[in-house]
Amino acid sequence: MIALTRLNGKPIVVNADLIRSIEENPDTTITLINGDHILVAEAMIEVVERAIEYGRRLHNPFGAHTPY
Repeated sequence: MIALTRLNGKPIVVNADLIRSIEENPDTTITLINGDHILVAEAMIEVVERAIEYGRRLHNPFGAHTPY
């Protein structure tokens, strides 16, 4: 789960595993696998970085280094 901010300033937590795509035009739009759209204040690269970090924590919860 990644914490983000809606355009109205309210926080939202999104399941990163359900993200299909992210667009920036100029607002950042997240499209979920069910077709729903979420507009967020964070830049596209920030959402991507948070999703990557979420995946790292999920698959490597104790912070051990992987050989790759």
